[in-house]
Amino acid sequence: MQLLFSFADKVFSGCLFSSTPVERQCLSSELCNSINHLVIRAFGSCFPVAMEVVELTKDNNKIWNVGLLLVATLVAAKLISALIIPRSKKRLPPTVSSLPVVGGLLRFMKGPIVMLREEYPKLGSVFTLNLLNKNITFLIGPEVSAHFFKAPESDLSQQEVYQFNVPTFGPGVVFDVDYSIRQEQFRFFTEALRVTKLKGYVEQMVTETEDYFAKWGDSGEVDLKYELEHVIILTASRCLLGEEVRNKLFDDVSALFHDLDNGMLPISVIFPYLPIPAHRRRDQARKKLADIFANIITSRKQTGKTQNDLLQCFIDSKYKDGRSTTESEVTGLLIAALFAGQHTSSITSTWSGAYLLRNPKFMSAVVDEQKNIMQKHGNKIDYDTLSEMEVLYRCIKEALRLHPPLIMLLRSSHSEFSVKTKEGIEYDIPKGHIVATSPAFANRLPHIYKDPDTYDPDRFAPGRDEDKAAGAFSYISFGGGRHGCLGEPFAYLQIKAIWSHLLRNFEMELVSPFPEIDWNAMVVGVKGKVMVRYKRRELAVN
Repeated sequence: MQLLFSFADKVFSGCLFSSTPVERQCLSSELCNSINHLVIRAFGSCFPVAMEVVELTKDNNKIWNVGLLLVATLVAAKLISALIIPRSKKRLPPTVSSLPVVGGLLRFMKGPIVMLREEYPKLGSVFTLNLLNKNITFLIGPEVSAHFFKAPESDLSQQEVYQFNVPTFGPGVVFDVDYSIRQEQFRFFTEALRVTKLKGYVEQMVTETEDYFAKWGDSGEVDLKYELEHVIILTASRCLLGEEVRNKLFDDVSALFHDLDNGMLPISVIFPYLPIPAHRRRDQARKKLADIFANIITSRKQTGKTQNDLLQCFIDSKYKDGRSTTESEVTGLLIAALFAGQHTSSITSTWSGAYLLRNPKFMSAVVDEQKNIMQKHGNKIDYDTLSEMEVLYRCIKEALRLHPPLIMLLRSSHSEFSVKTKEGIEYDIPKGHIVATSPAFANRLPHIYKDPDTYDPDRFAPGRDEDKAAGAFSYISFGGGRHGCLGEPFAYLQIKAIWSHLLRNFEMELVSPFPEIDWNAMVVGVKGKVMVRYKRRELAVN
């Protein structure tokens, strides 16, 4: 009988008979307590009578009748609670099935893309993963991700989910400041990447590219991935960090950035201040970089010397209240800029080359485009000639569709919102959820892109425009909306400057297997070497 009392207590505290988790959450504690009290009173009145009957008569039929009475009481209470307690009207997304407590973490650790490939066909474009004490709700596809990209910071915030960047970027910048200050700092980036500035950067990109590949012989074999990583960091150093770093301090600064880079590990996302060797080297490198840039800033201010680089733009920037940027802020913004651009550009350059070398049709198309441009402009490469390279642009864009370096984008939900799937199903996303979308997965949705796993740059050509046909946020390699990548124009110019030089001056063939994806990296790139055999040439122009 004690077991029955325990059973009844669970029933009437709303823990057993509520038909859904939402109903259980919405039960009124006061109403449950009242029902519980009534049931215990009913059981209390029945129990002595039943025991007396059993003890006096020892009649099995009497025991059976008492049991039926108890069951009837429970059923009646269930019906009463169903009628009295209102059902929740929330339409929560389906949840990924997993083991209790750690199941969601285990699913996620297999790889988020693996998990998405398994769950999207079963659960659709909106679903929730319980990850330890957090709920992550995925929004996959343009039909449900518009709010993700367009919502104000007060509704969907970047700050909480990207706090792990603070030890690397430093205090007082980007994710360590209020949104109003962050907006102003992003304005500094925007002003530094205006067309007038970009035209000057292109000249520096071309110079660095020509100088670097002049060291190649007439023929040979190289690791294309290694070569592109190095020329990218050289051009980025010249355009972003300045002449002083590029000419005098490049090796020192590169080594320090390497320590910063290696200090951003998967464990850093959860425990960014964990006292491990990689984090200690990261913190030491950050301090040394701050000292280096403080000296450069002081020197420029004392001599009145200025340069056409991102460093100078940040030195000259002012907040709306008239305050100038501090040395610490300038250093942090430079680190953020280099981190945002270095990996993504080198990864995309490598994938672009690998796909062109594996697809003779598109390699011929980009070479023909170079010939046509050279007929019009000679050997000159500047902002205007790079802007005419539409075929090369589409080839880079397609490589980036297939392999976006950032495979997950995250926000923290500060208010409830609703989404509607392409099937017309509406879901309510609760306040407090982490909200995620995946460029790596969404960029390959078959209802948006024909043969989505095939490299086909012509899908972006006029007349097809597959990324536009399905509406906004169909192509999200650079994010979009309020938080779209500010460096997108810079990245395309940088990659086109490098590849236009290679196409004009070298014949190449891929001699290693087509590269695999390095899913273990924080910024997902190319796994292993990409060996290329080259031969120097002068592109013949008819």
